[in-house]
Amino acid sequence: MFHDGFPINLRDDVTKIVKLISQKTNNNVTIGVSEDTVEYFQDNNVIKFPYRTYYIDNSDEFIDSLNEQQKMIVHCIYSRSCDGFVRQKHMNSLLLMDYEDWSIPYIVKICDEYVLEILEMTYEILKDQDTERIKKFCLQNNDSFCKSYNRMISYWNEYYRFKYNKFQQYIGRKLFRDCFGYSKSMERRKNRSL
Repeated sequence: MFHDGFPINLRDDVTKIVKLISQKTNNNVTIGVSEDTVEYFQDNNVIKFPYRTYYIDNSDEFIDSLNEQQKMIVHCIYSRSCDGFVRQKHMNSLLLMDYEDWSIPYIVKICDEYVLEILEMTYEILKDQDTERIKKFCLQNNDSFCKSYNRMISYWNEYYRFKYNKFQQYIGRKLFRDCFGYSKSMERRKNRSL
């Protein structure tokens, strides 16, 4: 279930992490992961991971015993949690690390969601960093990335328009343009590929 979200050379580390994750779910949900998946391409491989996970975050029990790469895996997995506070906690930890390219799909995906605090936190951390690796990933996944941009706009329109009545002021727009490299030419490129 989680192995497809990481490069093959991390298989042993992912297996170790999956064994450590609590099988107890939030609010007695009967499944641990959603059937819906997120799919990107990276290094000529399909990266596929659950849209949501429902496992309780027990990572504080074992995270200190892991190496840096294993910690990144934990943060990526929990960035898909149904609990927004858990997503934010793990994304913050991931962004403060010297994160690997294979974690970029998780960073991009979480930013098309509705939790404003995650967008603000991500922008604050990334705005002064060199994000060329992220921009390259977004360009390689142009169609999915444009859908993410449009989804982010939908959440602004639904939940945050009252606070940021001009979309140009919205933190999500700044994040996608400044840190992820979004431009209108990407939409035109997407439309040509249809």
